[in-house]
Amino acid sequence: RLQKLKEMFISKFGSAPKFYARAPGRVNLIGEHIDYCGYAVLPMAIEQDILIAVEPAQTQVVQLANTNSSYLDFSTSVNNIQINKTKPQWHNYFLCGLKGIQEHFGLNNPTGMNCLLDGTIPPSSGLSSSSALVCCAGLVTLRANGKTLSKVELAEICTKSERYIGTEGGGMDQSISFLAEEGTAKLIEFSPLRATDVRLPSGATFVIANSCVEMNKAATSHYNIRVMECRLATKILSKSKGLEWRKILRLHDVQAKLGVSLEEMLTIVEEVLHPEPYSAEEICKCLGISLEELHSQILSQNMQDVSTFKLYQRAKHVYSEAARVLEFQKICSEAPANALQLLGELMKQSHISCREMYECSCPELDRLVDICLQFGAIGSRLTGAGWGGCTVSMVPTDKLNTFLKNVKKAYYQTDGQRLAVENNSLFATKPGRGALVFVEA
Repeated sequence: RLQKLKEMFISKFGSAPKFYARAPGRVNLIGEHIDYCGYAVLPMAIEQDILIAVEPAQTQVVQLANTNSSYLDFSTSVNNIQINKTKPQWHNYFLCGLKGIQEHFGLNNPTGMNCLLDGTIPPSSGLSSSSALVCCAGLVTLRANGKTLSKVELAEICTKSERYIGTEGGGMDQSISFLAEEGTAKLIEFSPLRATDVRLPSGATFVIANSCVEMNKAATSHYNIRVMECRLATKILSKSKGLEWRKILRLHDVQAKLGVSLEEMLTIVEEVLHPEPYSAEEICKCLGISLEELHSQILSQNMQDVSTFKLYQRAKHVYSEAARVLEFQKICSEAPANALQLLGELMKQSHISCREMYECSCPELDRLVDICLQFGAIGSRLTGAGWGGCTVSMVPTDKLNTFLKNVKKAYYQTDGQRLAVENNSLFATKPGRGALVFVEA
């Protein structure tokens, strides 16, 4: 693959690349939609990745090309980076990583670059192809400009810089992309960012299956509405408990300030919030503020037209999912005889909560989860933002081949469109390594 990339680079730019950077995609085993609420998640890097061949240039121009001809070439001056939020095209994600490094170091005249990109992560599938591209671009810019940063600093800069494109992410994708190590999943905790090895039990393999429903979270409002609903739930829970609600932004901070367990937080959710959707007017009444203040101080720019918010369901999902992550880690470290069954149960509960409380599934994902469980998966759930994308299933290793064959037949071979992409849509994976730079020998 590297040789092929090098040859394409030479024919495109007329000279050889000086170095390569690679950043992996990821699958989140458990802990969906809770990183931006401040809670720990449990992802692993996958073997699929973004690989970029790079030659620093004498000019102040970045030229980007892609081995996939459906992604058009792009070039821009490094001193005039414009990121278009309305149409998230592939090069904009590269520009996010570039701009993040540029701003962090205050680079006045950053090095221009010729870059050729090759990606093996299925796009819009919930496996973080876009975050891997941001991370890879950050790494490339760092190297080309002769700067150094720790992996943690890189992850934090890339998390912030992806927001240039309008995604209010929490940092899981960028963190695992840099901090992953081969052979182990990671418990990723935030503020401060740290990663702990989680050894997965032997006897099972994780299988990713793409629903073939594309979901690009930057191009949809679903994702950002959920972020806002969690923020509003935070405010109302804080106020009901006499906390300084204006200063508290995340559901985790409510728990920390109250000094209670996740189980107790779930009881508080039941007491304080009601299952019916809240109108903007009712939120103002709960907080004792005007509609004007809600719109100017709390709701983000792209949320001004949303009229109802589901706060009970979102908070309930977040606190219960945060508890499942800790339980998953505990089972992995204690490794009881029935570890696989217990982990499978947590994955199933997670999917039900994503489907019913967070409403981030879709009919195809639900069907795929059912098919995977029917053909022998011990646990199965959506992974990534949802509303399309992939499922992750835990399958007994000795049943893997039969499982793959049956799922192919039941889900992919019944539909011409899915059949066309089935080879890249269903695969077993093991924990891969994190982002790195390598130089031509």
